[in-house]
Amino acid sequence: MNLAIILTLLTIQRSIACGRAEYRTGDECCPMCSPGNRVHKHCTEFTSTSCVPCTDSSFLDEPNGLTACVLCTNCDPGFGLKVKQPCRPSSDTVCGTLEGFYCLDPTKDGCRAAQRHSSCKPGQYINHTGTISTDTVCSDCTGDTYSDGSLTSCQPHTQCDTLKLQQIKPGTHWSDSECGPQTSPPIAIISAVVMVLVLAVMAAVAIRRKRKYPVSGEIILGNFCLNVDSCIFPETQSPTEVC
Repeated sequence: MNLAIILTLLTIQRSIACGRAEYRTGDECCPMCSPGNRVHKHCTEFTSTSCVPCTDSSFLDEPNGLTACVLCTNCDPGFGLKVKQPCRPSSDTVCGTLEGFYCLDPTKDGCRAAQRHSSCKPGQYINHTGTISTDTVCSDCTGDTYSDGSLTSCQPHTQCDTLKLQQIKPGTHWSDSECGPQTSPPIAIISAVVMVLVLAVMAAVAIRRKRKYPVSGEIILGNFCLNVDSCIFPETQSPTEVC
């Protein structure tokens, strides 16, 4: 066999793809390392591939011919993430969402980025509570109802009169009515009114007692009668003595 034929056969051999469980290094097709392991030494004509486990928070989750493992994913709380499944030599970390967050970038088993659930504003209620995959849905209160933004339904305003209370401040869509005790007239005013009535009665009684001689249709000015004949006097006195 001449040299040209030998070179042709070598070229054909090199161009042939390696098997599914092999990787190419130079002119050799070496056996791959199993998941969780990396290549320590490539195979030779006389030795097989030398493999070692992944360490220091690194992993390889497929058969490979790599000489270095991949660093495990960090579930950063600053992005609303927590560790759902820790990293292993043969599998990466699986991240989940923190309480109060929902996933923005889901993966097959976890999440790569999350965001905090929206908060409803005063005057709104929580129509749908946020989940690990959906945000909170808020709706506005209507009619005589209110919510501070943390309620799952709008509440009716308190009717102060039904509680025998006085309304101090009317309700809004974001706050309830404010009620207080019924107001009554101050004691000082009541006392003053009673005193005036008592004095009026006493004055009327005093005037009635002071008047000794009833007069019919006439007015007495001082000691003089305008019409002596119409004045009525006691039997012991004459009109001249009185008038």
